[in-house]
Amino acid sequence: MAEIKILNDGPLLVLGEVKLVDSEGNEVQIPKSPYALCRCGGSVSKPFCDGTHSKIGFRGAEEAVKESDV
Repeated sequence: MAEIKILNDGPLLVLGEVKLVDSEGNEVQIPKSPYALCRCGGSVSKPFCDGTHSKIGFRGAEEAVKESDV
């Protein structure tokens, strides 16, 4: 089973085997495992994280929002 961890003010860390596909259904080659997916939108190697979040001061919401809070 795969696990995805939300890193504080950082990317999504993917642990385990996952098939990653683009918007057209084409499989995206995964460079290594584990890997991190960009959450800040600033990475030049999207969908993978390149560390840009730390340079631009990205602040991510770390807790899931309950449906009743929306």
